[in-house]
Amino acid sequence: MNQARVLALPKTTLPQVLGYMETLADPLRCRLLLLLERHELTVTELCAVLQLPQSTVSHHLKTLADGGWVTSRRDGTSRFYGFTQTLEASAGRLWPLIREQVSAAPAAEHDDRRLEGVLEQRRSTSEAFFSKASGQWDRLRADLFGQAFHAQAALALLEPWLRVGDLGCGTGQLSALLAPHVGAVVAIDGSADMLQAARSRLAGLDNVEVRRGALEALPIDDGQLDVAVLALVLHHLPDPARALSEAARVLGPGGRVLLVDMLPHERTEYQSQMGHVWLGFSEAQIHRWLEAAGFTDVRLATLPAEPSAKGPALFRAVAVKPGGAPAASPRAPRPASRRTR
Repeated sequence: MNQARVLALPKTTLPQVLGYMETLADPLRCRLLLLLERHELTVTELCAVLQLPQSTVSHHLKTLADGGWVTSRRDGTSRFYGFTQTLEASAGRLWPLIREQVSAAPAAEHDDRRLEGVLEQRRSTSEAFFSKASGQWDRLRADLFGQAFHAQAALALLEPWLRVGDLGCGTGQLSALLAPHVGAVVAIDGSADMLQAARSRLAGLDNVEVRRGALEALPIDDGQLDVAVLALVLHHLPDPARALSEAARVLGPGGRVLLVDMLPHERTEYQSQMGHVWLGFSEAQIHRWLEAAGFTDVRLATLPAEPSAKGPALFRAVAVKPGGAPAASPRAPRPASRRTR
């Protein structure tokens, strides 16, 4: 024999339960709740789904809001309504029973179909904008958010335990960019004037240490780093191969080196104006030097040119020091001697 379903509620909540039942006694309000439980919707969208005037929908929304059934939030010039996420316990037991009955009614099926039309209209509006703006999208985003937000966001992919060497740090721009996302940065340069500017820029970062030293004889003990970066540095060095061997020495097993530098060019004025020793590097040259230093898995690619950039094209090269995979968990910091302040 089928037994009648009984809604067990504490006697002390009976007046409150009767209030909930009075609110849900109107089928239209139940249909509203059924819709808002699935999606946040505006009054205009609810009017389209229920095929009712705004005054009627707004009246019922106010009743539901007063009863604690719906919440609202403003988004620009629109206000979205949604099913409350914090129903009182008695209401939370009552609603599933009501939902079961309302969702089985023919009106709910028609509401569902019209709701799909409303959501499709949202998608169409968005697609129409992108169809019109696709040719200007990069400029629009740059105007709103700047050119560098992609790179800033991608920095969050760095492991927070990494120990990074900014080899040839100059004024510390790259060190300042990396420091908030890694465990430690060692910034090294051979120029006292550059290091003075770097110390000023990096003064507020307690995980950055600035050292003076030659890149061909780094003031770092063996195997102290997880990543070594040489950004626009190699073309200033008389012996790039030796600097890459030093980078390999200070990296631990599985450590990576990142190079950023110029592709071959013919701007000989750079040698007298900016102290360049090399007029860029070929892919074969970089491969040969990295492999001679003991690196493997060399990957080299040309970087996209900035529209406003006036210098030669750049490349980036990444390689790995063999002997083990990079660590997958934080490592205890190791003291790095051979310091030259």
